[in-house]
Amino acid sequence: MKRCPGCAGCRHYRLGDGRLKCRACGLRFTWTSVWDSVRLPTATKARLLELFVLGVPSYRQRFLSDTSAVSRERFYRLVRGCCALVEQLREPFEGAIECDETTFGGARKGKRGWGAAGKVIVFGLVKRNGCVKAMPIPAHDRASIMREIEAHTREGALYYTDEWQAYATLKLRGEHVMIRKEKGRPAGRDHINGIEGFWSYAKNWLYMYRGVPRQYFHLYLAEVCYRFNHRHENLQPLLYKLLKQISIQELRPILVRKG
Repeated sequence: MKRCPGCAGCRHYRLGDGRLKCRACGLRFTWTSVWDSVRLPTATKARLLELFVLGVPSYRQRFLSDTSAVSRERFYRLVRGCCALVEQLREPFEGAIECDETTFGGARKGKRGWGAAGKVIVFGLVKRNGCVKAMPIPAHDRASIMREIEAHTREGALYYTDEWQAYATLKLRGEHVMIRKEKGRPAGRDHINGIEGFWSYAKNWLYMYRGVPRQYFHLYLAEVCYRFNHRHENLQPLLYKLLKQISIQELRPILVRKG
């Protein structure tokens, strides 16, 4: 949908020079879809989108495509950006929610665990029998965790977490079930198998890329979340629709993550 960048209005008319003018605030602006912003033949873009849906990394296409590696990577980055934008706009979770955190990154010499060098700390939420949200956080501490929980969940939810003390204040937002594993495998509904299963899914999917640039990691993570949340649907028509409906101007601010 073509929205005004000034007031987010949807009512506008086209000027003689091709620009659009918002009927609400009078702002004149240009609107180009992500699909049209890629200067490749339509058939080539359709083929690249098909390979993206199938999970074929760019480096494996060097003998199958007449496009350059830079063009393929840019196109895939834009597709992941669309996934990230959709996941950002997803409604906060309510009901039964599983919370957990993990690290992403290859094996390196030196310190292990949360203080290991070169790792990205990721916090995740899974709604029971539903969708997932996952986002990089700056540090493995209570402030970072609670900031994301307050932003992505509604008060009164039922939280399932591990024994980490940072989750102690969750009882102020809703019910809190702490999972203790010293007695063996969790039984019944008292478990966080959903989010732990997603971590396995995400790490296995990202492994085939053989390394992800840190400034684009949030896009790859959003891609995995989008795939998981639409795991029962055909992704190709969904992604094509996103590429045609989202403006390249709207997408640019989230393409690169600093820090």
